[in-house]
Formats: sequence, C-alpha cells, structure tokens
Amino acid sequence: MSMKVSDHVLERLRDWGVEHVFAYPGDGINGLLAAWGRADDKPRFIQARHEEMAAFEAVGYAKFSGRVGVCAATSGPGAIHLLNGLYDAKLDHVPVVAIVGQTNRSAMGGSYQQEVDLLSLYKDVASDFCEMVTVPEQLPNVLDRAMRTAMARRSVTAVIIPADVQELDYSPPQHAFKMVPSSLGMPNYAPVPSHEDVTRAADVLNAGDKVAILIGQGARGARQEVMAVADRLGAGVAKALLGKDALDDDLPYVTGSIGLLGTRPSYEMMQGCDTLLVIGSSFPYTQFLPEFGQARAVQIDIDPHMVGLRYPFEVNLVGDSRETLDRLLPLLDSGKDQGWRRKIEKNTARWWEVMERRAAVDAYPINPEYVAHALNDLLPDNVVLASDSGSAANWYARHLKLRGAMRGSLSGTLATMGPGVPYVIGAKFAHGDRPAIALVGDGAMQMNGMAELITVAKYYREWEDPRLIVAILNNQDLNQVTWEMRAMEGAPQFLPSQSIPDVAYADFARLIGLEGLRVEKPVDVRGAWETALATDRPCVLDFVTDPAVPPIPPHATLDQIEAAAASVIKGDSDRAAVVRQGFKAKVQEFLPGHRHRNERPSRTER
Repeated sequence: MSMKVSDHVLERLRDWGVEHVFAYPGDGINGLLAAWGRADDKPRFIQARHEEMAAFEAVGYAKFSGRVGVCAATSGPGAIHLLNGLYDAKLDHVPVVAIVGQTNRSAMGGSYQQEVDLLSLYKDVASDFCEMVTVPEQLPNVLDRAMRTAMARRSVTAVIIPADVQELDYSPPQHAFKMVPSSLGMPNYAPVPSHEDVTRAADVLNAGDKVAILIGQGARGARQEVMAVADRLGAGVAKALLGKDALDDDLPYVTGSIGLLGTRPSYEMMQGCDTLLVIGSSFPYTQFLPEFGQARAVQIDIDPHMVGLRYPFEVNLVGDSRETLDRLLPLLDSGKDQGWRRKIEKNTARWWEVMERRAAVDAYPINPEYVAHALNDLLPDNVVLASDSGSAANWYARHLKLRGAMRGSLSGTLATMGPGVPYVIGAKFAHGDRPAIALVGDGAMQMNGMAELITVAKYYREWEDPRLIVAILNNQDLNQVTWEMRAMEGAPQFLPSQSIPDVAYADFARLIGLEGLRVEKPVDVRGAWETALATDRPCVLDFVTDPAVPPIPPHATLDQIEAAAASVIKGDSDRAAVVRQGFKAKVQEFLPGHRHRNERPSRTER
C-alpha cells in the first residue's frame, strides 16, 4: 500500500519525537484518523471533549514538559474552537503546533458546508507560520518549519491540510526547480549578548544601592544564577505569575508575585528601589514597576522583539538568561550594604504572617484563603499545579509556596477562563509519575471543567501516579468580576450576571468513576486535602466557600475602598458580608505579633 499524505504527517511527527496529539475528530481530518489507525495510534491520539480543551491540553503539555504541544481538529467549527487555547499559547510564548483540516480543494470558494477561510482566520494566532498544504511535495517542509518555528520562537504555528490532500499518495520534493526539501531537528542554542553590553549592564547595577529583581518564566532555567546575582547585589526578587515556579518562595528575600494578584512586599520593593533588573519577563502592568525616573533599569530577554517593553530600560541584553547571568556575575561588585535586603526580608516575613492570619479569618461556610493555605504544607515535592483565572488565582498567587521541583502555571497573559483542568491533563501526559492539582472556581468548572473530567476518567489508569486533584472554590458567584464591579466601577453585584447555580461536583465525579468529596466545614478542609492526596484515582474536592472574602490588592487605594463602600450603599445583595469580610481581612495587616509558622489556625465547627 502506498503511503498517503496523512501517513507521512504522522510519520514526520514521530520523527520529531511527538508522542501525543490532543485532538477531537471530525470528517475534515478523516484521512488523518485513518492514518492513525494504520499507525497503531502513534503518536497517541488523546481525545478531549472539545477542541478548545484539546488546545489547552497541548498548552499545558508544552508548559510543563518544555516540548512542543500538538493539537488537531477538523475544518470549520473544529478549527474555530481551537482558537482560544491557541491564543493562550501565543500570548504566554508557548510552542504549540495546530494541525487542522479543510474542505476539499474543489469546494473552496463555493460557500460549501464548513468552509471557513482558515488562512485568514489563523493569520494572527499563528502569525509566525501558517500554511496550507495543497500538494504532497510541500511536505515535509511545511510540517518541519511549523515544528521548528514553534520551538525557536516559542509561539503558535498552524498547518492546514484539505481533506482530499490527506488522501493523496505522498511523494517527496524532488531535486528540481521550485521544490523545497527539508530536514529534521532543532539544535540547542543559548544566545548571549556582547561583552560590551554586559559591561554596561554591570555598571548600572553596581551603581545602585537598592536593587530590585523581577523574574518571569524565562528565568526558570537560571535558578542558581538568579540566586547568586541577588546575593551579590543585596537584592530582593519578585516574580511575575508565569515565573512563580522559577525561584523558591521560601527564600527570605523572594517577595512573591507582583501585580494585582501580587504581594505587599513586592509592591513596596518596587516603590522603594533605585535599580531594577528584569529577567525573562514581559510583565505588562507598568503601574506596579518603579515610577519612571525613579530607577535605572536593565532587562534580559532571549527574544529581541520583547526587550525595551514596559519600562524605560537603560540597557537591554538579548540572550539566554542563564548564560547571560553567568557572564554578568563576575562583573558585579560584592559587599553592598545589606540594609535594603534586610528590609525586604522583614517585609516578606511579615507578609507571610499576614497571609496566615487572613487564612484564619472566620468566613461562612469556608474562607477560600484557608483552602489554599491548608494545602501549602501538604504539597508533594514534585507536584504540578495549575490555577484557573478568577479569584482562585489570587489565592494560588498569594498562599502557595512553590519550591524545589514543584511546577505551576496559569493563563498568564490572556487570563482566559477554563484552562485549569485541561492544563493538568496535559501535564499528566508529560509527567504521568507526578501528582497534579488544579485550583479552579465554580464558574470555570461549569464552563468546561466538568466535561473534561470525562477525559480524566478515560485516561487516568495509564498514569503511573493516578493522582489528579481538581479543587473547586464553590461560592455560587462569578467572584472576580463581582469584585471588579465593586472596586473599579463602584457598582453593586448584578445577580443576573454573577449568580451561578450550586452543582454537585463531587457526585458527578463519583458517577464517572472518580473520587469526590464535598467540604462544607473549615474543620474538614485539611483532611479533605489529605484524603485526595492519598487516593488511588483522581479526586474532585468541592469546597463551599464564602464569596464575600475580598481579593483586595495588596496596594489597595482609598479610591478602591471607597468604590467598594459605594457599591454597598447602592444596595449590593451581599453588602453585610462585604463589609464584614473586607475589614476583617484588611485588619490582619496591622495586628501585632505573629503565629508560629507550623501552628494551624483554630476553627469553630459550623
């Protein structure tokens, strides 16, 4: 039997080392599905419940493995459904290749069923490389370039293959005019800036007395080098959310996350520094960086298109973070006054005390901060964590201390709802021997997470470690938007848009063969986490939490506080609880003394 184009596509993916393709079937890729049958399902076809989830799973796989994530979908609606997950990859600089079907070439331009102009549709999300295969000889070049470009530019690429082309006999490009041969492989490389630029950067950093460092996901491979530079400069280190796992949170000078979901010590460090070093981050919120003119600044980024953004940097270094820091470190002066570092460490230690006290604040039925705080001491050393967007991301950012080999991520730039559950599914196909935990809100769970539990049930027996925990903060409110309305618009909660139904998530989990627990009392929170971590299968934890616990930014202004108060005056449906929880949470920042690190907060059983 001759090799079809579809057979060659799968063969070429195998040659690239692709082991999984996250996908959903449809007649626009029937040729590929038939080829999968002939190829003994290699690479594995991982069946999601929806194409958007397939894309998110590819993103999660890529984020947690460092490899290219591959997803596939049919023409028309299938290709459209991929887009949200693909934009998540594009904005977070994650390598993902999308393989999508298209109607037959003979039907193009005929307003045929499911005919969509995919080249136009994908020209933004896959702007680095998007091509349609119209003759067999275009392969393998198109697929090779898609893989290589996704890796080199840490971006999304797309290969569109009409259904009839998939069925053609494959013939390789010839040694002839207008034929484009190709080859496999992506060499490892670590670009470095010139010595002159590194010297200029060192001069700026050596001149500073109060140095702040901000790291992102681009610093993940430079953990030891970041620590060495921070020690040499007497600096503190804040982290963009995508870089939360790039440096241990239990280091005394690591101030934690920055931004709306960030910590008070990160905010204070940026307000007080005279020098800023940004490593591997494109953190977008300028208002959380030092005032313009306050600090001299240096940036390190591997992508020349991403340097010079966000802040008026004096020196931009284009290069691999680890290699660049290796060259920078010998040029940095030692012996800086440690007063700045001691202040940062003091502020950070106090912040963690505040977080412990905030988690101990009584709420009804359960304080969502306590749910995350109770997990912190129970995190396995090799856990993979994902947070969904929404108020859950606040507690992920502020209460969970990632350290060592722990990995964590979320939708950092797109901040889309829905990736929490598919992220950890993708992670389990990359690291089947590691436990995974997703922290999600009930809004995201109802949007798409419940259906994707079926995917978990379908595949979990293949994983060496079957533990995958989906922890739901069930407050029957689209909570992040509710608080944004209060704080930014001064508007009361609008129940028709914000109130969502209570769903028996744990019952649904048990119905499809998973474990499930509903937790309604604070006294049961820690035990629920312990039970889930000890189970022999994935587990859904339905924590019934208080929607009135405010995700107050650490730098909350009087204007925002007044806006929240105004929403209460205007008749917010939850106004009494808003006032109660807002003041109880904020007052923890001003209480003297602290609780011992390992002391559990007292609880009254309700």
